[in-house]
Amino acid sequence: MPPPRKRGTALRQQLAELRGPDVPAKALDARALAALAANPGCRRRAILDGAGVNKAALAGALGSPSAFGQSQFALTRGNAFEAKVKADGGAELLRLVHERLDRSAEPPAHARVPELTAIGPEGRTARTALALREATEAAGEWTLLDHPMLALDVAGSPAFLEPDAVVVHPDGTWTVVEIKSFPMLDGSADPAKVGAAARQAAVYVLALEQVAARLTQESAPAPEVRDRVLLVCPKDFSNLPTASAVDIRKQRAVTGRQLARLTRVQDIAETLPEGTCFDPARPAEELTAAVESVPATYAPECLAACELAFHCRDRSRAAGAVTSLGRSVRAELGGLTTVSDVLAAARGEAGDAEDPAVAALRRAAQLRAEALSAMAPGATAPEAPACH
Repeated sequence: MPPPRKRGTALRQQLAELRGPDVPAKALDARALAALAANPGCRRRAILDGAGVNKAALAGALGSPSAFGQSQFALTRGNAFEAKVKADGGAELLRLVHERLDRSAEPPAHARVPELTAIGPEGRTARTALALREATEAAGEWTLLDHPMLALDVAGSPAFLEPDAVVVHPDGTWTVVEIKSFPMLDGSADPAKVGAAARQAAVYVLALEQVAARLTQESAPAPEVRDRVLLVCPKDFSNLPTASAVDIRKQRAVTGRQLARLTRVQDIAETLPEGTCFDPARPAEELTAAVESVPATYAPECLAACELAFHCRDRSRAAGAVTSLGRSVRAELGGLTTVSDVLAAARGEAGDAEDPAVAALRRAAQLRAEALSAMAPGATAPEAPACH
């Protein structure tokens, strides 16, 4: 076994070595962060996302290509719809914000749209913070920040996030705007898609709260990030925008708590063998060994959120892990972590009879045996209860 990594190596250098010296880092977006927060126990995803590894390319190199992600058609349609919503200086977007979230304010007849371009993500983040401070101090005006850049500390590593828009109200409060291309039919949209958008918006709210906390040291009162975000979608089957206010307090609390539970990326990196690299150009055997050196926590929900889900599912099934059956099943089985352990407990070959999970499995096995016995050829059907 190769020796573990030496401590003291700079985190950025460690992550570059893990990614591959000639491989550019893949930005960690809010969608990936929301998925990571939904499975905080998965060290594999934490280190791969923290190092900026392209998991789709990695999955293809491992022989388990992923179907996860949006089609090019969906991306093109979404970009066209977003451009329509933001046309004319964001007039329609600001009208929807006023109508759905802030009717008491003056209608946004004129709005400031500051320039946010700068060199690199750090420069854009600093420029966004400056624009937010200026907009907050400009009382009585509407301000639209188009694709601002926010930074969020995740497991000791900065993640740069780019929401569709942030609106600063005349009272100085901030609102996150999410623009999606799925339709809103008769005022409501697909609950699963709305939930995913809410979790993504919660990540942006957490990042904005960090910006507000830094501005608190420079100005008073502290800027307030609203806990209702604006979800903008096409109306019915048209390309006309409509919007709904979404309360994300629950998603913000859950996401914040889960992100805080993530193991620090540096702590994971320092446990890996020297020379570990996730470059998809590496030989398949070496790449497989590198991926398997980091423990994963697979669940069926990963299929809709992670590019490595098929690879992890195959390994989970091969190991007989009960997590492949779902988190709810895993929670019900207590200390029984493999399918073989579950079957042995059900047959009475292993397990503590006082364990509620073991007792329930044995009772279920008994009921199954009785049902199969009653269905066997020549078996006498049980008498029906007498009617009175």
